[in-house]
Amino acid sequence: MKTHGKLRRGRPGPDQLRIGLFKRLWARRQEIEQTILTRVYTVTNPTDAEDREYLDGLNAAVTAGVGYGLMEIEAGGANPSPIPDELFAQARNAARNGVSLDTVLRRYFAGYTLLGDFVMQEAEKTDLFEVEDLKVLGKAQAMMFDRLVAAISDEYQRESEAAGSAPSLETRRAECARRLLSGQLADAAELDYDIDAWHIGVIAAGPGGVDAVRKLASALDRRLLLVSRDDNTIWAWLGGHGRVDHERFDSLVLADPQVSLALGQPAQGLVGWRLTHHQAIAAFPIAIRGPQSVVRYADVILLASMLQDEVLAQSLNDLYLAPLRDDRDEGATLIVTLRAYFATERNVSSAASVLGVTRKTVSRRLREAEQRLGRSLGTCSAEMEAALRLEQMGEFPA
Repeated sequence: MKTHGKLRRGRPGPDQLRIGLFKRLWARRQEIEQTILTRVYTVTNPTDAEDREYLDGLNAAVTAGVGYGLMEIEAGGANPSPIPDELFAQARNAARNGVSLDTVLRRYFAGYTLLGDFVMQEAEKTDLFEVEDLKVLGKAQAMMFDRLVAAISDEYQRESEAAGSAPSLETRRAECARRLLSGQLADAAELDYDIDAWHIGVIAAGPGGVDAVRKLASALDRRLLLVSRDDNTIWAWLGGHGRVDHERFDSLVLADPQVSLALGQPAQGLVGWRLTHHQAIAAFPIAIRGPQSVVRYADVILLASMLQDEVLAQSLNDLYLAPLRDDRDEGATLIVTLRAYFATERNVSSAASVLGVTRKTVSRRLREAEQRLGRSLGTCSAEMEAALRLEQMGEFPA
C-alpha cells in the first residue's frame, strides 16, 4: 500500500477505489457475518435469553448490520442510507429480554472493529490506496457508527420506557458516566452535557453539597453535570468554553463547614473530563479529613499521592514522627513547634510569635527535634512537612 507521493498516472479515482473495495468485501460477506457473529457471542453468550425471537433476531441483526456497513462504504458517506429495521427490532428485543444497553453497544463495537479489520485487509491487497484515501474512508465509517449507536440507544430506551422498566434519567446518566470514566463504549449524548468543552471535576460531600455545586456552576456561568454517587456524595463537572481564571475561580469558591469540596484542574475534551474527575477523587480524602473544606488538586498533588501509597505514608510516620514521640508528652510540644515553623515558612521569629514563646525556645526545640531524627531539618524538610500534614489529617495514630 502506498503511503506517500503524488497520484500515479492511470491510478483509479477515489470513487472507483471505494467501489472496487466494496465489491471485494461484498464477495466475502458471509465470511464477515460469521466472524462478527462469533465475536458477538463471546461478548456475552445470549443462549440464555428468554425467547427464541431474541436469538433469531440477533442473527438477522448481524446480517443486516454487515449489509448496512458495506453499503455505506459504497456510498462513501454521501446520503446516508436508512438504518435497517432489523437493527431497531433487535434493540427492542434486547430491552424486552433484559439485555443491558451496555451489552448491546459492546456487541456493536465488536462488529464495527471487525468490519474495519476486513476493510484494511482488502485495502492492503492493492498498492493503489493512499493514506488520505484511508483517512476519508475511516472518517465515513466512524460517522456511520456514531449515527448507528445513537439511533439504537434511542430505540432501546423507548422500548424500555414503553415496557415500564426504563431507568430514571438520573440513573441513565450515572451509568453513562460510569462507562465513559472506565473507557467503555457509551453514547455521551445521554449526559446532555458538552463532553468536548473545558471541564472542572468536583467531588462534594455534606448536606449542602448539591446546592454548593449548583451555586458555583451558576457563578462561573458553567454547564453542570451532576451525578449522585450515594446519599452523601456527588460527582459533578462544570463545563464551558475556555479555562476559568484562577483568581476569579478562587473568589467564587466559598468555604462551607458543612460541605467538603474537592476540585480537579481544568481540562478539555473526553480525556480531560476523565482526568479532572480522577484528580478530584484523589483530593477528596484531604477535603473531608484535613483542616480545609475546599481543596484543589493542584495544591495537594504530593499529599494526595502519599495518601494512596501505604508504604510511603507509613514510612513517613516511622522515620519522622515516631522518633519525636519518645518524650514525656509523646512529642506533642515538638510536633506543635514544627507545625508552626513550617506554617510560617520556616521563620523562627514568626513561629515563636504564633506559639507565644521566645525565639530561643523555638530554636532549642528545633535542635532537639533534629537530635531525635538524627538529621538536619534542612535535609528532610519536605518529608517532615508531609508527615505532619498526614498526621494532622488523622492518618497516623497519636
